[in-house]
Amino acid sequence: MITGKDLIEKDYEPGKWFQKAIDAANNAPDGTNIWDMVEDMKPKDIPQIPLRSKGSVPFHINIRAENEYERANIDKCIETMEELMRTPTIKSGAIMPDTCPAGSIGTIPVGGIVASTDIHPGMHSADICCSMFYTNYGNVDPKLLLDAVHDVTHFGPGGRNDCVSMSQCLIEKIRDNKILKKYMNSAEQHFATQGDGNHFAYVGKLKSTGDTVLVTHHGSRAPGAKLYKEGMKIAESYRVKISPETLKQNAWIPADTEDGKEYWNALQIIREWTKANHTVIHDMAASKIDAKPIDRFWNEHNFVFKKSDGLFYHAKGATPAFDKWADDATDLTIIPLNMAEPIFDCKR
Repeated sequence: MITGKDLIEKDYEPGKWFQKAIDAANNAPDGTNIWDMVEDMKPKDIPQIPLRSKGSVPFHINIRAENEYERANIDKCIETMEELMRTPTIKSGAIMPDTCPAGSIGTIPVGGIVASTDIHPGMHSADICCSMFYTNYGNVDPKLLLDAVHDVTHFGPGGRNDCVSMSQCLIEKIRDNKILKKYMNSAEQHFATQGDGNHFAYVGKLKSTGDTVLVTHHGSRAPGAKLYKEGMKIAESYRVKISPETLKQNAWIPADTEDGKEYWNALQIIREWTKANHTVIHDMAASKIDAKPIDRFWNEHNFVFKKSDGLFYHAKGATPAFDKWADDATDLTIIPLNMAEPIFDCKR
């Protein structure tokens, strides 16, 4: 009988393959050279992928400076993108007019877009599916609507005690995903909550018609943050083996692996959770004042989109503007500026 200790004494590196090798060796027919068998079952060394040379993959710069402050900001974003583009999986990239640094050199900036052959959790960040959701309520008193929003949801960190029910379909999808099922409690407790930081619920009037509109801005709250953390762990397990030169924040999950497929599926479920979260807040507020929605749409600006070219487009605070970016996409997008400026709803 051999044990894991015997394998370690033979200088084999512990891993998931140990138990399978031990079982095979201990059940082998008499006369079998079990150490040849173990050697055959040992994971094969994977060739390490080096970083690309600086400047070998260009990126688009869709911004220009109008003063010294803006020039300093753009220079920092260019510097971080130059390092980011050395990541072996990346095919193209861009920085948009609202770009600004979001971490150490090599980290995707806000207003950054990266197209890659694989999935980089660090490039959608912890606030997965940060998005804007718009509902037009027509001739409704803005103050009544804003008061209703404050009454029905929870702002700030943490969940709520009076949990609002998710749909059974969404619950089943979470349960069926091996990553997300661990975070069912968070998904339930944070459902129908608004968030904190730069997230907001805004009530205003359309300049074009005078209709009252509610716009909410938030991402996937605790379940999304936990999914991100799990994704970074998975990506790191690949990085150390196949591309240790790659920066930790740019580690990737190979899309064609079981891990990649499961994580991609989890992203789609957390997208559905986030849209449902926006929707229920809007509906609960409307119900409180007996208002009826006459139009609504949404879009993410922090997510990963897969296009027909097979690449994964990572958007960090970048509003999608290409056709059919999602099955539920319309020709409208919502673009926030800052707290002193209006919110644009734009036709692409």
